[in-house]
Parts: sequence; structure tokens; C-alpha cells
Amino acid sequence: MELEAMTSRETWPDETEEATTESPPKSRCDKIHETISNWILPENHRDTYLARANCLPPPIFIISVSIAELAVFIYYAVWMPQKQWITLDSGVWNSPFIYRADKREEAWRFISYMMVHAGVQHIIGNLALQLFLGIPLELVHKGHRIGLVYVAGVIGGSLASSVFDPRLALVGASGGVYALIGGYFMNILVNFKDMTPLFGIFRILVIVIIVGTDVGFALYRRYISHETVEKVSFVAHFAGGLAGMSIGYTVFSCFDKNLIKDPRFWICIAAYFAFVIFAVLFNIFLSPAP
Repeated sequence: MELEAMTSRETWPDETEEATTESPPKSRCDKIHETISNWILPENHRDTYLARANCLPPPIFIISVSIAELAVFIYYAVWMPQKQWITLDSGVWNSPFIYRADKREEAWRFISYMMVHAGVQHIIGNLALQLFLGIPLELVHKGHRIGLVYVAGVIGGSLASSVFDPRLALVGASGGVYALIGGYFMNILVNFKDMTPLFGIFRILVIVIIVGTDVGFALYRRYISHETVEKVSFVAHFAGGLAGMSIGYTVFSCFDKNLIKDPRFWICIAAYFAFVIFAVLFNIFLSPAP
């Protein structure tokens, strides 16, 4: 009996050793995605996202668009002897990129206007916003979805401007930027209960402050400033935001689902294209612009 007890004791685990199972250290990519998921996604979606998150492909769309916009701005501000550093001058006004009412038959201008900006403060504001918000969104939702929302805001912005501010020109990427902001803002509101209350309120306040400052500056440039004779429309800010709050919200809320199977997406697309058709007909038959 004594030998038997001694033998069985040999099979006992060593009381001095602790069975610890250490998880492998997180890579830098994992830490980045964990931080991004806290900012972009509601809590009930974060585990799903982190299980499949990776840093490939990188956020190519937003970075490429930002580089292109910066390159066009530098071209007009440096290589052409104009005052593009501070205001809208003849270099941009005569650019084939700018949207102008008298050139609206050149359909590419309804998109290409996002490449030109009215001064250094304009380009810096748009680039800062779209990089700060666009890169995390693209890491989560990938470039094709971010591109869809961004371009929807750009086109919606120019078409809305051609309807509600038909005699004015349009420059800047604000339509696309505000589409990203609108989609993100709607996700915060809808999923507010899944976020830490103070954290959710902080994000809403940051968006309100940024948007308020930017729109306030746009209104100042439109109605008060006398730096330039040529005025530009600010309607794209609001139209881009509406595109983001509809199409953008639907896209951002389906990050782990097949988008084309979501009826909300098709409802938003149908409403968007109905407005596009109306705006096109308005420009052809009803616009007071020359």
C-alpha cells in the first residue's frame, strides 16, 4: 500500500511549477488593428474584425487620392505664377479640373473638381480629414468600399451644387471627405449603446467641432471674404454628408457581410440614382446658368 501511494504521488503535478499558457506577443499590425477597431467598430463587431484583420492590402485608395490632390495643388501653386497658395486664382479657374457652370457639358468636371483646391488652408484641411479618418476606415472596409462612398460624395456634391448653387464654380475634395464623415457619424449614432458613453460622446464632439469649423470657413469664403473675385459653392459639403449618411452608413455597417445582399444598400443606391437623373435633367433643361 505504501509503495502504491508513493507511485501514485509521482504522477502528481509539481506544486512548485505553474502551468501558464502565455499568448504570443502581438505584432505591430495587430496593435494597430486593435486600436482602429476601438475607433471604427461597435464592440459586438470587434472580435469578428480582429480575427480576420491584416495590414494587406494597405490603404491604397485614400493615400493615392491624397497624393494626387497634393501633386495637382503643388503644380498650380508652384509651377504656375499664381496666388494659389492663399486663394483661388486664374491658374485653377482656367484648369480643366475645376467644375464651372459654363463648362458643365464637360462631364468629367463633376468628378475632377476634387483635384483642385482654393488655397493652402483648403488643401491641408481636406487632406488632414481624409487621411485621419479615411486610412482607418479603409483598413477596416478595404479600398473598393471606401472608394464607392468617396466617389458617391464627390459626384453627389457637384450635382447638388449645380442644382442649388447653379452659377458658381466648385473646387476641393469636401464632397468625398464629408461622405466619409457622414457614414462614420451615422455609425456612431446608431451603435452608440455599444460604445463607452464618454468615448462615444467624445467622438461626436470631435466630428461636430471639425465639421463646424470647416463649414464655417467655407461660408466665410463664400459670403464674407474678398480675397478673390471668383466665389465657389459650399453645397458639396452638405450633399457629400448626406451621401455618407445613406450609402456610407450602409456600407460601413456591413463590413463583415455581402453588401449586395443588404436591401438597405439598394434602397440608398436607388435614391441616389434618382437624384442623379434629376440633376442631369435639371442641368440640361432648367439650369439658369449659361
